[in-house]
This record gives sequence, C-alpha cells and structure tokens, in this order.
Amino acid sequence: MGTPNGDNTQAAADSIKVVSSTPSAGPIGVFDSGYGGLTILHEMRSLLPQYDYLYLGDNARAPYGPRSFDVVYQFTREAVIKLFSMGCRLVILACNTASAKALRTIQQNDLPRIDPSRRVLGVIRPTAECIGSITHTRHVGILATEGTIKSESYVMEINKLYPDIKVTGVACPLWVPLIENNEYDTPGADYFVKKRIDSLLFLDPEIDSVILGCTHYPILLDKILKYTPRGVKIIPQGEYVANSLKTYLARHPEMDAVCAKHGRCHYLTTENKDKFRESARIFMHESVDAETISF
Repeated sequence: MGTPNGDNTQAAADSIKVVSSTPSAGPIGVFDSGYGGLTILHEMRSLLPQYDYLYLGDNARAPYGPRSFDVVYQFTREAVIKLFSMGCRLVILACNTASAKALRTIQQNDLPRIDPSRRVLGVIRPTAECIGSITHTRHVGILATEGTIKSESYVMEINKLYPDIKVTGVACPLWVPLIENNEYDTPGADYFVKKRIDSLLFLDPEIDSVILGCTHYPILLDKILKYTPRGVKIIPQGEYVANSLKTYLARHPEMDAVCAKHGRCHYLTTENKDKFRESARIFMHESVDAETISF
C-alpha cells in the first residue's frame, strides 16, 4: 500500500494540528465513497440520535470498488482530513472498500502525525466480531465489491478472531450500479442477485451466514432474501456498526466528550447537491439537504 508524497503529508498534518489545538466538541464524521454509507448513518441515528453527524459522500469519484489500493487510500485520506478540518474528532469509514484499502494506513501512519487524539474507525471489524455468535456451521459467505473481496480484509479479520471459520467471498460488481441507477427493484436486478448468491453457495454449500460486505446492499435485501435458502442468515452491517459505535463511546469517555450532542445531521457531497438529494432518498427514506464541497 503506497504512501503520499512526504512534503504534502507534512503540510496536511501541520494544517490539521492547527485545528486540533481547540478541542471543542464536533460532529461524528461519516464517510463513504457514495451513498451506501447512508444505510450505516441511518442505523447510527436510530440508536444514537443525540449525537451530531456530518456525512460526506465522495459521489463525484465513486465507485471506489474497482480502484487501486493507492488511489482509494489517497481519496479516503483527503476525505478524512476534510472532516477533521470541519471539527470532527471521530470519523467512521462507512465504506467497506475504504475500510479495506485505507483504514490501517491512516490509523498507523497518518493519525500519529496529524493528531494522535483523533480516531478513524471502519466497518469491517465490527462485522467480523459479531459473526462468531451467528454461524453454527462455521462457514461464512461475503458478498461485496471487487475491491473488498480482493483485499481479503474480511478473511483476515474473521480468522484473527475465529481461526476455525471458513470464509468464502464473491464479488458483485453490478449491484451498486443497479442501486444507484434506481434499478434495484426491477426484474433485471433479480437475475444479478440470484446469480451471485448461487455462485457463493456453489463454492461452499455449508455456508449458513452471509455478510453483506457493501453498505449499498441492504437496499437489495428483499431480493437477497428471496434467493437465499431458508436457514441462511443474512447480515447487513448497519445494526452491528451502530452497536459497536455505542460500545466504543461508552468505553472511551474522552472521545464521547468531544462528540457534539444536539441531534443534528448535515450532508456533504462532492457531486451536485440536487443529484445527491434525489439519490439519498433511496437510502434514507426521507428528503435531505446537502452541500457540495471540494477537497
């Protein structure tokens, strides 16, 4: 995994240190390459409505799934620094691809230089933690983007916690475009959903639990359930990530103290704000106002 130019890194780090000198409470930052992270945000707001949230969707550069590790890292790092500059002291990468390809480098290499008191968390670890109590056969499936599958992040995280679990993944490259083009509820979507589920269960018929390793996929949940055999548990991430955040804040009162609590939520996008508003309705089931920004 590559690292950015040293001069640029130091300049960015110095600029954030200026911001971090005033440790006032700010919103919890929630980042995704596009719209899928809204499914995570929805669950967070349902469980923890008292907190302020700042959602940033890099819609202009989505999807991240097919992009290289270096590019995803660079894009994600830019977004994290943007959220830090807007007062966030805790940022959730509500994007499996960003969590798989960028989180570790940001945590280990960037945060110590930028501001060791800030935190960036992902969505893969909380999902991996829950799986041990769900699977009985110890055979688990992952449906995700090509980038997440190729990273093997779920395999590594699950096997760190549960070495006895066999993990099998299948990439679903057309699922996100189906959702973002509002084709998720058409007969054509059935074909692609069934095809990927059949492929996964062909590779391992003993699978009894399937993780939806992309935050878009809950939008397809009705179709996924339709083509999944009875007895196979489908695991969307939102509930588990929200519960993990609640536990994290309880365990880290110093971080909880710098998370603002006014029940507010603001949305940022790198795309046209009207386009964001229209597409966000699919995920949030309500109208939202957004602001267009650039890095």
